[in-house]
Amino acid sequence: MRFMMIVKATKDSEAGKLPSPELIEAMMRYNEELVKAGVLLAGDGLHPSSNAIRISYPEPGGKPQVVDGLFTEAKELIAGYTLIEVKSREEAIEWAMRMPDPHGWRRAD
Repeated sequence: MRFMMIVKATKDSEAGKLPSPELIEAMMRYNEELVKAGVLLAGDGLHPSSNAIRISYPEPGGKPQVVDGLFTEAKELIAGYTLIEVKSREEAIEWAMRMPDPHGWRRAD
């Protein structure tokens, strides 16, 4: 079963501010654990929405429209993701609970 852990964007991530060196190190250790366990399929941070585009279809059968970022609804934006393949929902939850807090709001060990 594949599961995606999504990291929501914040004002800092939208401003292009990198996480602290401590958080980057914690995430690297976590990703190494995923690799050693053989469950990591993909994972990456994404650019701020100011570098993004959105393609929308305003009406069924209508011509697609390209909209350039910056997108203002940060609560709906994604700053990064981790894609894993595990045997069960429970295993996915276990891995998700071990992920360092990507926003640094709780201690990352």
